[in-house]
Amino acid sequence: MNQDFFHTMNDYGLKAINQDGIGWKCTDFQVRFPPQHQNVQPGMEYLMMPKPVFDNPNYKASGKLLGKVAIITGGDSGIGRAVAVLFAKEGANLVIAYFNEDQDANYTKQYIERLGAKCLLLKGDIKDRSFSKQIVRETLNTFGKIDILINNAGVQFQQKELTNITDEQFDYTIKTNVYGMFYLTKEALPYLQPGASIINVTSITTFKGEPELIDYVTSKGAIVGFTRSLATNLASKNIRVNAVSPGVFWTPLQPACWEASKIPTLGSDSPMKRAGETVEIAPIFLYLASNDSTYTTGQVFHINGGEYKS
Repeated sequence: MNQDFFHTMNDYGLKAINQDGIGWKCTDFQVRFPPQHQNVQPGMEYLMMPKPVFDNPNYKASGKLLGKVAIITGGDSGIGRAVAVLFAKEGANLVIAYFNEDQDANYTKQYIERLGAKCLLLKGDIKDRSFSKQIVRETLNTFGKIDILINNAGVQFQQKELTNITDEQFDYTIKTNVYGMFYLTKEALPYLQPGASIINVTSITTFKGEPELIDYVTSKGAIVGFTRSLATNLASKNIRVNAVSPGVFWTPLQPACWEASKIPTLGSDSPMKRAGETVEIAPIFLYLASNDSTYTTGQVFHINGGEYKS
């Protein structure tokens, strides 16, 4: 690949990564990506070039989630995969709910199991209320409890004009990104004990706006309101509710959403002049899921390379 697709690690003070998504081994950190597009939502990680970096093999775990059970929607790939892998290293068992990305999901499951954790895969449509019931039922049947819920699954579709957004697309986006979160949280809540953590995934676009993602931004704004209100509602039960607001990260949503010509400039608007790798955002989820955050609720955490400052 042409050298201008890279910055050296000295540019960012970071160790860099190889191209298989697993390690920090080579001497260059990816900054630009070759043009590519996938005609499928929410996208397939195994088709991406290069693969997102989801794991740091030099990470030293300390058992922060030992014995915990975490449900992660969209945990097969992207940010969800990076979080699942980090949680497994910290001692959690995982339930990964995914849509139809079988190859990605099976790879993630195998990776987690090689780390010594258990992983239950559940395939279904998060827009369907019955799938949320299934997720909770099978989690309880397999692990007996729920400690952590991460509402991460989502879709986004590029449309240059509001008038191009069909009723069907708007409905699909809102039901996937908002209804799915509502359904699963409602089903899981009766089984969450004091000390449990709910983490929702919103977006930098909620705070900056994005002219070609109007329905997506609408859904992510709803997630912020849901998070803050539910946090207040559940504080007396000692159940924490927070949100993570990613900036531009190299995940399957990018080639699945944007036209190929936009991919090489992903993240170039941020002060760090690059998109983030999913390994770089997973630790904030660990903080929010662990006892490190026992006095943290109702907050939105921005991880975006300095592009938005709250």
